[in-house]
Amino acid sequence: MKYIAKALVMVTFFSLVGCGMGDNGELIGVQGRSPWFHPQPFGTVYIPTGTFHTGQSDEDIFHTYIAPNKQISVHAMWMDDTEITNNEYRQFVEYVKDSIARSSKYLGLVTEGIDDHEILDYEEEIDYNESYDDLEQMYYQGKERYEFRRQIDIRKLEYNYQWIDFKAAARGDYFNSNRADYIKENTVKIYPDTLVWIRDFTYSYNEPMTRQYFYHPKYDDYPVVGVSWHQANAFCNWRTRWLNRYWMRENMPITEYWRLPTEFEWEFAARGGRDNNMYPWGGPYTRNSKGCLLANFKPNRGNYMADGGLYPVRADSYFPNDYGLYNMAGNVAEWTISAYDESSHQFTHDLNSDYQYDAEDDGPLTLKRKVTRGGSWKDVAYFIQNGSRSYEYQDTSKSFIGFRCVQTYIGRSATDSR
Repeated sequence: MKYIAKALVMVTFFSLVGCGMGDNGELIGVQGRSPWFHPQPFGTVYIPTGTFHTGQSDEDIFHTYIAPNKQISVHAMWMDDTEITNNEYRQFVEYVKDSIARSSKYLGLVTEGIDDHEILDYEEEIDYNESYDDLEQMYYQGKERYEFRRQIDIRKLEYNYQWIDFKAAARGDYFNSNRADYIKENTVKIYPDTLVWIRDFTYSYNEPMTRQYFYHPKYDDYPVVGVSWHQANAFCNWRTRWLNRYWMRENMPITEYWRLPTEFEWEFAARGGRDNNMYPWGGPYTRNSKGCLLANFKPNRGNYMADGGLYPVRADSYFPNDYGLYNMAGNVAEWTISAYDESSHQFTHDLNSDYQYDAEDDGPLTLKRKVTRGGSWKDVAYFIQNGSRSYEYQDTSKSFIGFRCVQTYIGRSATDSR
């Protein structure tokens, strides 16, 4: 026994000595890495990992072919609790405007997008009421000026960004190819199309909404519309860049990308943890027990005001679903990142299901379709059901389509409780 005791003492001694001397040749991993937790982004709610049945929740023979029932598992994520509002999108517009102005002021030219953002001084405030010779080219000139006003030429508000096509890299021989082949670049005019209020409705007077909806402070907390699928993706890229700029300044790891949700992530979140429910609030009816409508849509035969809103309403109107998400039914339909195909439910994987296709804007119309979900203020009740699918073209903007962002949750495992 005393030999065993001596051996234990020696092992303990060498262990203590080894701890003071370094890794002692053992496999201990890279040391000095900071612990990391995923902070909750402002204005979002946590959507846990889960499994649900996608597709129509009532009998709909014709549309069952494009939205059949299917069991799917989805990874946890953060999701905006409301649609992106006019004022939130305006922060993006102001960023692009300031970036171009700073490039113009310091470089003597207006750059295409914001490629030179690294060298720009964002601490110095620009007074747009002053006259800078090199900033004048940002404004409407000559006969394009209306009532002699000095207004920013919104056609020059372009955002340039890059993204990596991981799917193309996975399909190709990445290790024997040029990485530049998978780095894509896009330049997007980012100002919302305010003319959608006139274009979407023939023989209808909506000019006041064109003039005021994105501009007036009254509508700051209303969902942004007139934004194409390309513009929504540009916003997500900017939001990622803006947040990671802060984390890098704090010498912390950057977070996962902001992006549009897949159509299945959107549906899972809309259901609020309930399975096979027709609407986000759980019931099969659009009214509560008091007879009040529960969403902003087009009830009956066109009584738009019956639900309290003639047009879109504030993004935080009505009661949220069980996850805390507002207006997952009605108000404005929402872009998803998914491409639309009538049969995509049949061939997508049951783990984080998704179907994407990077179509050219001058390509066939059927390839440019992107899934929209949730229905809008001008749609009948069918389109605000959780399982209903629709689409719009990626280069098109509408007065009834907005978006919200998601960020995949970085956790220890799929069931990480944060």
